[in-house]
Amino acid sequence: MKVTILVSLLSVLLLTGCTSGEKKAAELLETARFEEKQNNREHATELYREIITKYPDSAASMDATQRLDELRRQKH
Repeated sequence: MKVTILVSLLSVLLLTGCTSGEKKAAELLETARFEEKQNNREHATELYREIITKYPDSAASMDATQRLDELRRQKH
């Protein structure tokens, strides 16, 4: 019984942690997109890199990678 409760509690904590990571990554992505629209590409690039580094398994990481590629193409 105690083991079941402990496993359930740990599962909830892990899921909560994942959710907050996804949320933070999404918030950073939104900020990066805003910075890009404001023509602050340097800051947008920093934010995209932060997303990729800190949240590599997030959906936002894939978007950030695509945006970085696009910014690199525009630069050259």
